[in-house]
Amino acid sequence: MESSSSSNPSYWDYLILFLLRPIFAVVFVLSLILMGWVLAWKLVLVHVPLVQEICGLRKKPLKPKPPTRRLSRFYSSIDARNSVSS
Repeated sequence: MESSSSSNPSYWDYLILFLLRPIFAVVFVLSLILMGWVLAWKLVLVHVPLVQEICGLRKKPLKPKPPTRRLSRFYSSIDARNSVSS
């Protein structure tokens, strides 16, 4: 004959069924998503310029300003003409 304790689930069985199994399932799914993200990041996303700019991986090279711009050359030529004529 079977004992009554083997047919009735214990407190530990309910704990595993309703608490630990869903937690393990969620952790497993999140770890798969995280591993997929890391794999995609290492292989593809690092090389996409938009992602590089968003994450600050690549700095845009700053071009130095030219010492004489068009307007400054224009005004300096006017000043030179005015100083020669006066």
